[in-house]
Amino acid sequence: MQNTTIKVALIGNPNVGKTSVFNHLTGLNQQVGNYPGITVEKKQGIAKLNNEVKAKIIDLPGTYSLNASSIDENVVIELLLNKKDEDFPDVAVVVTEVENLKRNLLLFTQIKDLEIPTILVINMADRMALKGIELDIPVLEAALKTKIALISSRKKTGIEDLKNLILNYQELSTEPCLHASSIDPEYFNNLRRAFPNQLLYKLWLVITQDVNFLNLERNEIKSSFTKSHSDLKRLQQKETIKRYQFINDTLKIGQKIDHTKATDIRAKIDRILTHKIFGYVIFFSILMLIFQFLFDWSSIPMDFIDESFANLSSFAKAKLPAGEFTNLISEGLIPGIGGIVIFIPQIAFLFLFISVLEESGYMSRVVFLMDKIMRRFGLSGKSVVPLISGTACAIPAIMGARNIENWKERLITILVTPFTTCSARLPVYAILISLIIPEKRVLGFLSLQGLTLMTLYLIGFGMAVFSAYLLNKILKLNCKSYFVVEMPSYKIPMFKNVSLNVLEKTKSFVFGAGKIILALSVILWFLGSHGPSDSFDKADTIVNQENPSYGKEELEDAINAYKLENSYIGIAGKLIEPTIRPLGYDWKIGIAVVSSFAAREVFVGTLATIYSVGSHSEEEDTIKNKMAAEVHPITGEKIFNFATGISLLLFYAFAMQCISTLAIVKKETNSWKWPIIQLVFMSGLAYTISLIAYQVLK
Repeated sequence: MQNTTIKVALIGNPNVGKTSVFNHLTGLNQQVGNYPGITVEKKQGIAKLNNEVKAKIIDLPGTYSLNASSIDENVVIELLLNKKDEDFPDVAVVVTEVENLKRNLLLFTQIKDLEIPTILVINMADRMALKGIELDIPVLEAALKTKIALISSRKKTGIEDLKNLILNYQELSTEPCLHASSIDPEYFNNLRRAFPNQLLYKLWLVITQDVNFLNLERNEIKSSFTKSHSDLKRLQQKETIKRYQFINDTLKIGQKIDHTKATDIRAKIDRILTHKIFGYVIFFSILMLIFQFLFDWSSIPMDFIDESFANLSSFAKAKLPAGEFTNLISEGLIPGIGGIVIFIPQIAFLFLFISVLEESGYMSRVVFLMDKIMRRFGLSGKSVVPLISGTACAIPAIMGARNIENWKERLITILVTPFTTCSARLPVYAILISLIIPEKRVLGFLSLQGLTLMTLYLIGFGMAVFSAYLLNKILKLNCKSYFVVEMPSYKIPMFKNVSLNVLEKTKSFVFGAGKIILALSVILWFLGSHGPSDSFDKADTIVNQENPSYGKEELEDAINAYKLENSYIGIAGKLIEPTIRPLGYDWKIGIAVVSSFAAREVFVGTLATIYSVGSHSEEEDTIKNKMAAEVHPITGEKIFNFATGISLLLFYAFAMQCISTLAIVKKETNSWKWPIIQLVFMSGLAYTISLIAYQVLK
């Protein structure tokens, strides 16, 4: 077995500690990607078994059985049935946990029927004494026809025993635990005679599941052995009953539970955390704390990163020889990289909190609590976390939708999450609200400006839920949706699991979406820094001649504004002016809208340049003064009046104005189709609503 790599499929129900086992086996030797053609996450890593042999560990999506109900679970079936797949395992490692062994063993018995060498891992052995559980391992091994590794991922015990079992996988029995064909002997005997060279249980799964491997003619099998949907369901139920009868008989002789020691306060805690009133109060209180910490903690490193890259950009511009290459570095590459890195604190902190909630067992209670409400709108209970976390940033929120197993619900969540008001909209909202909403109080203590801001948040969340309802009616993805959620035991989060999860998600963003963000940032720099005509190239001379009395700083601001007007982005603003005029916008606002496609907060900075505002003055006050004083050259009316202001607020509330969000949607859906649909729909909706608002209010 020298220089050998053993392929290992890590399989198990959700919340049995499969991730902990994977992390213990592989450490930092992990890779994360997507299965070909689909967006289900694929995790694999390398475990060193001895000096000569390594194991390639494939961590498959969590599944309760081989009767798949989602694309994620289908991945497990397709891999285990297709021997031509490059990842087809030499050995399957089925992870179970000691407190739910009866339910976990259903999946184990099905995999054994596929005659794959299979190891049974019983995790959380450290809880056996607390729960009064005793296991007779030799008896269980004999009944289940396998070898068992009794481990504790928390105490880090039993991992070496598991590695030894993987190393000697060829000694494992491939004999099934039981023969499921006894549920209908005549039907299965005919099936065996028709396809003598195929595994019987494999044929049964082909008939009952929607699998896509190519080495079996699925249509031929189904046409020859067709049964009604109800008959197939009846046989599946009989199969499940037969398996549980076998499992019950096995555990009667191999497991003892002292129920006097098995008392648990979990049920009492659950009654509080899933209460129809107190459950929601506790959940939203936790969310308030999380986002308070999220903003407070992330603002410090984000400000540092922002300032550092600004200083680096200035340093590069000052020290490098003047020219196009220096401009590319100082105005394109460095800000582009900064635009990627600045998101890291928010992503890291958000996934830190999500990981802690998941590891502790609380997230499953939240999902259970919210599912009843969210399902009415085509979402899952798990959708509530991305939707609410989108108030910080849509990027980590969309990444957080990976926890949703059903592809249709995950896709809808990804598509509607950008409607929730993220922190990048706040600079836009703040300056526009200060311009058009008077500083008045309602009921003596409620700020009218504050109420306007809160209304924008509520509008965004309401539109997200309404859009989800529409998409649920429109999308015909034929995803069967069953709400099954594990209620795991409460436990203290493992530092290793939390840190690896945060590292994995952060790295995924930086090296995945980051490449797209950087490329598009450089393109936007080029469009804003170059122009097609002599007017752009001779901006210094033209502005000097038209404004001979300007001081140095005023002249520099005027030149920048003139260049911007005659750059490719400026020309684009002029070109789209007839389109945006019905919304109450002039070409200057058009430039700001186009520029803010890089990030929503760019809107304010772009207006600062357009209105010739330099760093020598109070930027925000000057922007507000300039915007308030801006008038239409023909009509003399104020540009930023109430109608235009409301139109802009609504536009930014609904528009998809963020490159990085589109990039992460592309990455998470593994296609440009959905981000393009998202961009067109949200932009069209924003335009329509803004148009109606302006025409009614003007």
